[in-house]
Amino acid sequence: MQFTKVRLRKPMWLALTAAALVLVALAPGLVHSQADIQVLSNPAFENDQRPPAVFNHDEHNAVAELEDQCWYCHHMDGANPSPDEDSIGIPCADCHSVEAMEDMTPLMMAYHKQCKECHMKEKAGPITCGECHVR
Repeated sequence: MQFTKVRLRKPMWLALTAAALVLVALAPGLVHSQADIQVLSNPAFENDQRPPAVFNHDEHNAVAELEDQCWYCHHMDGANPSPDEDSIGIPCADCHSVEAMEDMTPLMMAYHKQCKECHMKEKAGPITCGECHVR
């Protein structure tokens, strides 16, 4: 059996190298489907100081044993969450404004309070800025 040596011309070599680099760069994003990954960002925040938090909703709920308890996070009354009421489909910014208002938690604090207080209570999950907002 005889092998023939194939010489790639420079443009072909560059194209193949570029394609390989793009594939390597995209590989981490190919591990999960888009339905699994959610970016917790809100257009109400105009000048984000950190990147949005990446959050796998279904995986989180499975690990936290919160399946079928949507009201726990998607509350109508934050002080008294109830299984009879939830805010699914209602953007947080519909109730929480970016700026502080009387008797209402500001939007950024609402996000942080919702996640961090639960993580601290359960002694599980990220609680520092960089653990959720990975640069």
